[in-house]
Amino acid sequence: MDLYHVWCDLRPGIRDLTFTEGVARYLGHLKDQGLIENWRLTRRKLGLGPATLGEFHLTIEVRDLAQLDAAFQRVAGRKEPVEGFHFGVNSLVQNTVFALYRDFPDPVRSQGEERF
Repeated sequence: MDLYHVWCDLRPGIRDLTFTEGVARYLGHLKDQGLIENWRLTRRKLGLGPATLGEFHLTIEVRDLAQLDAAFQRVAGRKEPVEGFHFGVNSLVQNTVFALYRDFPDPVRSQGEERF
C-alpha cells in the first residue's frame, strides 16, 4: 500500500463537521470509482503534535502509484462531479502539507543479495 498523507487546518469560520462531510463526499466518490482503496480522517488531540502540521490529518490508501496517478488524473480533469467534491474540501482548508509513504518492507523486497 502507498499512503498519501494530508495535514491541514480549517480556514477561519469553517465548521469542523462541514469539513468532515465534504471529505466524506469527495473521498467516498473516489473510493466508489475504484480510484482509492480507503481513507481515514483524524484530528489532533489535546494539542499534541508538531506545530508545522495541521490540526487535521487525512490518510488516503492506494494499491500502488498507478492507482494514485489515476486518481490524480481524474481530479486534474476538473470535471463534475469530482470537481465539485474537490472544491468542497479544498476551499475549506489552509496550511496544507502533503507526504507520500509506503508500507515497508516492500512486498517485492528480497534479502541476502543487497549490495550497499
